Amino acid sequence: MSDTYQFESSSPRLKIAIPKGALFEESVSLLGKAGLDTAGLETPGRQLVFYNKGVEFYIVRPTDAPVFVSYGGVDCAICGKDSLEEAALESVEMVDLRFGACRFVVAEPEIAAGLAEESYKKLGVLRVATKYPRITAQYYQSVGIQIEIIKLYGNIELAPLCGMADRIVDITATGTTLRENRLVIVDEVMSSTARFVGNPASVRIDPRVRKLAESLVRVIEEES
Repeated sequence: MSDTYQFESSSPRLKIAIPKGALFEESVSLLGKAGLDTAGLETPGRQLVFYNKGVEFYIVRPTDAPVFVSYGGVDCAICGKDSLEEAALESVEMVDLRFGACRFVVAEPEIAAGLAEESYKKLGVLRVATKYPRITAQYYQSVGIQIEIIKLYGNIELAPLCGMADRIVDITATGTTLRENRLVIVDEVMSSTARFVGNPASVRIDPRVRKLAESLVRVIEEES
């Protein structure tokens, strides 16, 4: 463990949210390199809270991390830029952690390439399936296209394949799932990486949050 970051033993534990899933392992590794006691997080099993030296870790759904930060459940968190944009809650984005790179794209069935434009000319609206209605609405507003959003929670690729939607807006790292389902990318919406974010009050009054951000920056720079 690095000695780049130390807590005062008399201080209350700093509360940090870590997202489950794709960002979890790299988040734990980075926090350990920054000097935090990450004991137990390598194999958490079903345990969701870890009370370690000077710090409490809360393992949360990626989409919930901004909520925990904004409402003061934790002092700081790691989460994807996509989750921050979709939640649109009050938090302080402090560090781009440079891992978990992915992008939001617009995609449609390859056998129906170009048909969405024809449909829009006739009907004046496109049906778009997505897990991310806010990001999707902002994107289509920026390009001046009227849409009807179909909110789904998984298997977004099925919506245009069964004729329920004209297109999808989804997040992808490699595009493999899209290709396997014969969907083609027609536009890019935004890119996303993992970010370190803080609760506004904690950033303002607790120097440990700012020091941790500085330690994370040093670790990233040393490894780049």
